[in-house]
Amino acid sequence: MPYWLPVAIGVVAGALSTVSFAPQVLKAWREGDTAAISLRMYIVTVIAFVMWIVYGVMIGSLPIIIFNALSLIMSGSILMMKIRNGPDG
Repeated sequence: MPYWLPVAIGVVAGALSTVSFAPQVLKAWREGDTAAISLRMYIVTVIAFVMWIVYGVMIGSLPIIIFNALSLIMSGSILMMKIRNGPDG
């Protein structure tokens, strides 16, 4: 197996995972409506991204670190909007 293949797969997977948050972030930011967003789900998601970043640092994987940091920023912003807007949001 070529040495670059796992990194390439990690980059593509990370990019797709990160981009998947974009529509939710844009909708919540533009419309300010977070009523349909699960607070618990985003709390768990943010914790998971933090843990993925720690794991990526521990194994020295830049794709894991970079894309999970980007996803953490996006999911963290959704979580902050949800908290700011309250449960009826």
